[in-house]
Amino acid sequence: MNKAAVMTLVLSLGASLLGAPANAAGDAEAGGKLFKRVCGGCHQVGEGARPFFGPQLNNVIGRVAGSTSDYQYSDAMKSSGVVWTREKLAAYIEDPKSVVSGTRMIFWGISDQEKIDDLLAYLQTFQAP
Repeated sequence: MNKAAVMTLVLSLGASLLGAPANAAGDAEAGGKLFKRVCGGCHQVGEGARPFFGPQLNNVIGRVAGSTSDYQYSDAMKSSGVVWTREKLAAYIEDPKSVVSGTRMIFWGISDQEKIDDLLAYLQTFQAP
């Protein structure tokens, strides 16, 4: 194999490896569409977001569960000790009652990991810098 072919192969492999984490992190645009359909009836994000049937979700990643002052959480949520990491949010989106058994959230969950990743990517866009 000549040097040019080897270089092309190395660059191609490198580019594909660099692209993998971006795909694993989810598609924020797809997550936004899914959020509007699945979550938007109860939750808001963005400038001016307020609690509705559920709390607003700005800056949710890294937040302690049940900690915003503008929403009345269940006792179970307030005392859960959960910190909303991406992993914990993913588990909650998949099966809310398995993460906080006394949650008042009425949601059956999403089993498709790609959709969960997309939602998390969308929520990540509403984190303070």
